[in-house]
Amino acid sequence: MHSHANPAGLKQSIQPKTRHVLSGWGRYPVIHADIDDVETVSRIAGLVTRPGHAIAHGNGRSYGDSALQSHIIRTIRLNKILGFEPDSGVVTCESGILLSELIDVFLPRGYFLTITPGTRWITVGGAIASDVHGKNHHVSGCFSQCVIHMDVMLADGSIIRCSQDTNRDLFLATCGGMGLTGVILQAAIRLRRVNSSRMIQRIIPCHDLDTVFAGFEDERQASYSVAWIDCLAGGASLGRSILLTGEHADDGQLAMPPDRTLSVPITPPGFFLNQTSVKLFNRFYYSRQKANSGESIVSLYPFFYPLDSIANWNRMYGRSGFTQYQCVIPKSNGPAAMQSILTRIAASGMASFLAVLKLFGPQNDNYLSFPLEGYTLALDFKIQKPVFALLDELDKMVLEHGGRLYLAKDVRMAASMFAAGYPGLPAFRRLRDDHGLSSRFCSRQSIRLGI
Repeated sequence: MHSHANPAGLKQSIQPKTRHVLSGWGRYPVIHADIDDVETVSRIAGLVTRPGHAIAHGNGRSYGDSALQSHIIRTIRLNKILGFEPDSGVVTCESGILLSELIDVFLPRGYFLTITPGTRWITVGGAIASDVHGKNHHVSGCFSQCVIHMDVMLADGSIIRCSQDTNRDLFLATCGGMGLTGVILQAAIRLRRVNSSRMIQRIIPCHDLDTVFAGFEDERQASYSVAWIDCLAGGASLGRSILLTGEHADDGQLAMPPDRTLSVPITPPGFFLNQTSVKLFNRFYYSRQKANSGESIVSLYPFFYPLDSIANWNRMYGRSGFTQYQCVIPKSNGPAAMQSILTRIAASGMASFLAVLKLFGPQNDNYLSFPLEGYTLALDFKIQKPVFALLDELDKMVLEHGGRLYLAKDVRMAASMFAAGYPGLPAFRRLRDDHGLSSRFCSRQSIRLGI
């Protein structure tokens, strides 16, 4: 069985190997790279055994420099579905297939992704390498929780199958390892059964930070939960939020959801997003959602992937690009830390309208996976000189409260910040050294962080 879905304009253009201008989804930094597009295992083996640094690259949706290097092995053509077991819901596929392609094939059959992040335009390999999480981490964990096994090609061209039980150390390093353990070739992942392509959504307005934290606890049994935060609200309204919860509907309607896509056709000038425009948007959005509070039936796409409906939305931040700052704070420190962080961001006037708070469940054993039990806050910041000083201040707050930052979003974290937040780093480095990976699989991020 093969997947034939290929949404026009959503995959990066495929070209023969060439010196190519490349960036992550944040459009910062921009580099020049030699790109090799691959679609066979033998082709990959011929590339990974060459000397020098390289990194695997999927559909370019990691935000910063975690998939950037002077030599790119691009896997987007490695996109076949290899098998499916209807009784267990386990699909085996190559690593370059997009989550959107799996949805296209399996949602009409009554299966959906067990774990999905906020975009469906990422590859399965990228989902594993970032160990992505979604709105259901508090009950279902990270993407690695649904990975039955995967095949990884090492620097000598050998292929190792790993799982939670077999070659476990490689599995723990690869899930969340940002491509630094080799090239993920294929994986068997478990889908979940659903009986609808629609969601039962609840909108709960929260007038301040205490209210949204209480809301997460009250709604802890919800299958999915997420909050949008107005990061420019201060004083008594600090942390003003819209909490969304969701359950899969059970109406038997499995038709594919309508895919209504707008586009940002040009890159607007840098002053387009400023404190005034974001404040106006935030007030409008909060008021509109508050007016629609309560329960409703919505399509699956806007519930899980609201930004996928806006093609090229990353252009909104101007030519210099943007960075997403995502931290997680242990649960016991969450309210106090988030109050300090949001107070500082509100005072800076640099917050984005894209600000999301989620509740995480227990952390897993993977060496570099991001989530730990607590609360995660993600915000977009336009690249400008003052923002880096602000993010350095936020780093100190995060560390003081026992938190860490997400590698898939990072573009400027210091090596000391990374090492302090990830106690699994020594074990990860040992595995890289033991398998001879350190001299081959490197990204700009891994060099910056001393991984």
